Amino acid sequence: MRIAFLSPFYPFRGGIAQFSDSLYISLSENAEVKAFTFTRQYPKPLFPGKTQFVSESDTNRNIPVTRLLDSINPLTYYRTAKEIIKFNPDVVLMSYWMPFFAPSFGKVAGLLRKNGIKVILLLHNVIAHEKRFGDEALTKYFFNRCDGFVLLNKASEKDLLSIVPNAKYIIHPHPLYDHYGSKIDKLTARNFLGVPADKKTVLFFGFIRDYKGLDILIDSFKELDDSYHLIIAGEVYGDFKKYEEQISRLGLAGRISLHVKYIPETEIPLYFSASDVCVLPYRTATQSGIIGMSYHFDLPVIVTNTGGLAEMVEENTTGLIVQKVDSAEIAAALKKYFSEDMKQEFIPNILNYKSAHSWGNLSESIINLVKNTV
Repeated sequence: MRIAFLSPFYPFRGGIAQFSDSLYISLSENAEVKAFTFTRQYPKPLFPGKTQFVSESDTNRNIPVTRLLDSINPLTYYRTAKEIIKFNPDVVLMSYWMPFFAPSFGKVAGLLRKNGIKVILLLHNVIAHEKRFGDEALTKYFFNRCDGFVLLNKASEKDLLSIVPNAKYIIHPHPLYDHYGSKIDKLTARNFLGVPADKKTVLFFGFIRDYKGLDILIDSFKELDDSYHLIIAGEVYGDFKKYEEQISRLGLAGRISLHVKYIPETEIPLYFSASDVCVLPYRTATQSGIIGMSYHFDLPVIVTNTGGLAEMVEENTTGLIVQKVDSAEIAAALKKYFSEDMKQEFIPNILNYKSAHSWGNLSESIINLVKNTV
């Protein structure tokens, strides 16, 4: 089977590129796969971060990628389709996460289908986290040019069927990342990061965006005594000033370690190894690669019950689920977690979860969907 895979890949940064790298490697074990990606993913004025590319120290898994698509240059839509058609794939797999890419991806998909090539869409989001005017029309335009869909959580099923009622799709949970290296000694990690050795250490990790609820987690610390310490690690999309003002207003400066920057892959083990639990206080979500990263380092999670987050957590087994997006509820979950020493109880369960959520299982499910679609 020949699969063309159009998606962000290295050297683009972020969870979707990392996801694509891992899936490409797994698919390649049972199919001939060719990776296609962007020359320009976002125009600079529309990108909220400092750079769209990884740092020099990030892991390059040496995936051969053909860079063709400029998201805002229609000429490249035709060029991309032409090169994919030249590869003569049985199917094209595309990643999707926001309507901004619907015009470029939709045009490419339409050109491919005119040449008899099926298109399968891998949905990281069905509905964008930060909604904008015209999103629904753009999403429908693109989705109606696709032949099948891969959902990464059950929560997205209703959204997909509201757009494409007769959609052919599969649901497969987000696999766990396995390329970040091994965890290291906790005290060594804390010493390196300047985190007190004797504190109950909570981690917020990843790109900082409004929908991820960092302000809610910070607010929860007013309910906790000074035996709790928070690590905030990740690049901010927007302005961090409002969080600094909140931290100052609540008098929490001495209880929070700020690492507000892009975290290269070589440093990721430090943050998860230094922590006792990872908290995802999201207001909205589909699924999250952060949970997979946390499990990779045998670190339990506490998540809000929004979108598909709870589907990645076995309640009271691999983590805790907060039913309400509320700072007091998160504080109560943290108190329960530490008072009952749940980390040691959860780690064996996380090991079992990791063995069942592999990239091989996802790639096999995608190949079966392709066989039933082509």
